[in-house]
Amino acid sequence: MGYARKVGWVTAGLVIGAGACYCIYRLARGRKQNKEKMAEGGPGDVDDVGDCPGARYNDWSDDDDDNSESKGIVWYPPWARIGTEAGTRARARARARATRARRAVQKRASPNSDDTILSPQELQKVLCLVEMSEKPYILEAALIALGNNAAYAFNRDIIRDLGGLPIVAKILNTRDPIVKEKALIVLNNLSVNAENQRRLKIYMNQVCDDTITSRLNSSVQLAGLRLLTNMTVTNEYQHMLANSISDFFRLFSAGNEETKFQVLKLLLNLAENPAMTRELLRAQVPSSLGSLFNKKENKEIILKLLVVFENINDNFKWEENEPTQSQFSQGSLFFFLKEFQVCADKILGIESHHDFLVKVKVGKFMAKLAEHMFPNSQE
Repeated sequence: MGYARKVGWVTAGLVIGAGACYCIYRLARGRKQNKEKMAEGGPGDVDDVGDCPGARYNDWSDDDDDNSESKGIVWYPPWARIGTEAGTRARARARARATRARRAVQKRASPNSDDTILSPQELQKVLCLVEMSEKPYILEAALIALGNNAAYAFNRDIIRDLGGLPIVAKILNTRDPIVKEKALIVLNNLSVNAENQRRLKIYMNQVCDDTITSRLNSSVQLAGLRLLTNMTVTNEYQHMLANSISDFFRLFSAGNEETKFQVLKLLLNLAENPAMTRELLRAQVPSSLGSLFNKKENKEIILKLLVVFENINDNFKWEENEPTQSQFSQGSLFFFLKEFQVCADKILGIESHHDFLVKVKVGKFMAKLAEHMFPNSQE
C-alpha cells in the first residue's frame, strides 16, 4: 500500500510538472512571437520589446502582411482570460496591439501621409533595428523608412548625429542585392549634405568597386551610380574616382539606356572640373564607343555625350599640354577624340543620321575640336 501511494504521488508530480512546463512554454512562445512582430515592424507589446520598441514603417515587405480574416479580430492570450488584474492588463495590451495593427494597415494604404516622418526617438529605434537585425526583410523595411526620412533636409543631420551613417554603410557588406540597394538609396539621400559627404567619402572606393562589379543594369548598380553622382556634385572628392573612369566608360558602352544616362550624369560632373580633364583623357574607352553615334541610338544620349566632350575640350589647352601628349596611350579618350572625325563623318552624312539637331551639335563640336584641341589637324 505504501509503495502504491508513493507511485501515485510520483505520477501526480510528473503530470503537474508537465503541465507547468507546458504553460511556461506557451508564455515564452507568446513573448518570442511578440518580439518578432515588433522587430518586423508589426504591433507588439511594449513591455516585452527590449531595446528597440515600437519601430514604425512607411512601407512593409509582403512577409509582414496579416491575413485578411484576422485584421479585425482581437486575440487574447490564455492568461488574459483569468478574471484578475493581470488578466485585465493583458487584455488591454491585446486591444492596443490590434489598434496599432489597423493603423499600420491604413498607413500602408496611404504611405505619403505625415505619419511617415519619424521623430528623432523613432529614427533611433529604426537605426537600432538596422544595427541588430539579420533578417533581410526586416532590414529592407527599416532601410525604406530611413531612406524616405533622409529625403528631408532636417532629418539628414539628425540621422548623422544618431550615428546612422556607419550603421547604414555597414549594410553595404551584405550579399543580399535588395538590402544593398536600399542601403545605397539611404546613403544617396543622406549625401545631399556637405557634412554627410565629408563622412561618407571613406566609403566611396567600396561603393565604386561594388557598382562596377555588380550585375550590368541591375538596381544595385544604378543605386551605386546615383550615390557616386551625388558625391561628385562638388570637386572635392572627384579625384577618388580617377582610377575608375575607364570602367565607367565601359558601363556606358555596354549598359542599357537607363545605365547610360546615369553614367553620363557622373561623367558630366567630372568633365566640368578642369582638374579632372587629364584623368578623363587618360581613360581607356572601348572601341564600341564610336558605334553609339548612329541613328539607332537615343538622341538625348548622343547630345549629353557631346556635352561631356565639349567640357573636356574647353578645359584642355593644347598649347600648354602639347609636350605631354605622349602620356596618353592608344585606346585612350585622347586618341578617340583625335580620331573623332570618323564618327563625325558618319553623323554628318546625308543618310546616316536623321536628326538635324544632332548633326548641328556634331558640326559645332568638330569645329571647336579642330580649333582648340588639335589645331595642327587643320593644316
